Formats: sequence, C-alpha cells, structure tokens
Amino acid sequence: MELALVIAVVVIALAFDYTNGFHDAANAIATSVSTRALTPRVALGMAAAFNFLGALAGTEVAETVGKGIINTPSGKHGLVIVIAALIGAITWNLITWYFGLPSSSTHALIGGLVGAGLASTSTVLWSGIVDKVVIPMVLSPAVGFLGAFLLMVGILWLFRRSNPGRTTRGFRMAQSLSAAAMALGHGLQDAQKTMGVIFLALVTTGHAQQSDGIPLWVKISAATAISLGTYSGGWRIMRTLGRRIIHLDPARGFASEAISAAVLYVMAIGLHAPVSTTHTITSAVMGAGATKRLSAVRWGVAKGIVTAWVLTIPAAGLVAALVYGLAHLILE
Repeated sequence: MELALVIAVVVIALAFDYTNGFHDAANAIATSVSTRALTPRVALGMAAAFNFLGALAGTEVAETVGKGIINTPSGKHGLVIVIAALIGAITWNLITWYFGLPSSSTHALIGGLVGAGLASTSTVLWSGIVDKVVIPMVLSPAVGFLGAFLLMVGILWLFRRSNPGRTTRGFRMAQSLSAAAMALGHGLQDAQKTMGVIFLALVTTGHAQQSDGIPLWVKISAATAISLGTYSGGWRIMRTLGRRIIHLDPARGFASEAISAAVLYVMAIGLHAPVSTTHTITSAVMGAGATKRLSAVRWGVAKGIVTAWVLTIPAAGLVAALVYGLAHLILE
C-alpha cells in the first residue's frame, strides 16, 4: 500500500509539473509572441528546451520546498498529506487557467502544503515560510515592476535619436535572447518545486534521507514533465499577459523579460527562494508599460490578476485541506 502511494505521489507531482508548464508557458514567451519577435510554435519549442535545461541547472529551490515548508509525518500519513497538497495546487491552477488569469503555481503548491499540513495538525514551519516565501513573494513583483520601469527609461533615453524602425527590429531580435533567458529561469525555479515535493515523499517513506541530494531520475522526470507542459502551451493566459495588460512593443517586451530573468536567477541561485515567475513577469510588464503613461496599463485587468494572487494560497490551501479530510478517511 505504501509503495502504491509513493508511486501515486510521483504521478500526481508530475501531473502538477505538466500543468505548471502548461499554465506558465506564457511567462517566458507571451511578450515575444505578442510583439511578433517569435512565432508561437517556435517560441513554445524554444521555451520547452530552455525549461528542460533550467530544470537541470540546480536543486537549491527544491531543497527549500522539500525541507522548509512543513514537517511531514513519516509513512502513509505523510504521503496522504503530500497528495492532498498537490491536488489543491492542481485544482487552483486549472481554475485560474480557465479564467485566463496568470496566477502563481508556486504559491498554489505552497498553499496546498500549508493547508494539508494544518488539516493534518502537522508542524508548519512558519519562520521558514516568512523568510523563504513571504518576503520574496512581496519583493519579486516590486523589483520586477521597478526594474523594468527603470530599464525602459534608460532604453528610451539611449535610443532617443535612433531610427525607430531600426531600433524596433533590433529589440525584436534581442527578444529571442531575453525570452530564452526567461524560459531558463522558469525551469530553474518551477521544475525544482516538483522535485522538492517528490523528494519530500521519498524522505517520509525512508526511500531517501534529508542529507541526500535530489536523485537524478527525479530531476530528469520533472524537467521532462514541465517541458512537455510548456510545449502544449497556455493560450488563454498568453493573451492576457501579452495583450490585455498593455499593448507591448519589442523594447518593452525585452525590458520585461530581461529584468524578470535576472530576478529569477538571483532568487534561485543566490537566495534559494521559490519565487513566482508569474508575479515577476506580470509586474515587469506593468512596469515597462507604465513608461508610456500610467493610463496605458489596463489597471482593471491588473486588479483581477492581483486578486487572483491574493486568493491563491488560501484557495489552494482550502482545497488541499478538504482533499486531506477525504483521503484520510479512505486511505488511512
């Protein structure tokens, strides 16, 4: 029975990873597609490849998710908690995908872990959540908005006397690089979260020790699942991010992607913090767009997105708690 539950956790975790890639495909390429720097299929293929490479580039975020959110009990009880957390996160991802809202898969997963942890009276590591989740959660959108705004102001000043047509063509080409950098950062951040959950399940059943590194098969499985999900694409969210917040031009698309990629790398490699790629790129799009004029940003759309951000952790946590209650009755 316990082995069957371990296999179930791995399958559901990879399903979450697939929805993560599917849901967040827009993060890396929406701006490049909307400015016609890349065709949709070329952009998706490139994003899938760089997501795969990014997923193999580190394990620091995975270790934070696996060790720093909740203390799961050992054995079958711990596995039921992890399954409930994953179902809570997947449910919220599908709801926000349906409505075309670019919410955070990261926060959905963390909300699911916290909700299932509280429902099962497990120890929730609040200090770790504040240091590794809440502070980066607030900082990353703020840095994304301000950084993209300042970079765009610098670009406008540097190219103020340049030929507009030639400048646009140059930034359209540069967007291929910034989109690739963004996709690499997405793989570096988001695939590692699935690795962390699978590692958590392996530790609770004694198939791995806390001091062990993430097994290679876990890395490759997670990298493959997020790449396949990315290639499937999430067109609803791509429309919101690429067109509905603001009408982007290549220079603003480049500024948004470049700043977002930098934030993801610093958070993953430097601070080992699982930040939201969605929050970072969305706020960067708003920051770059605000250099046109504040009214150019469709703040009504932005308000709906921010509302989804606020609801993500409690909503995913609530679903996870309900699933835990049901699974506890059936499986334990």
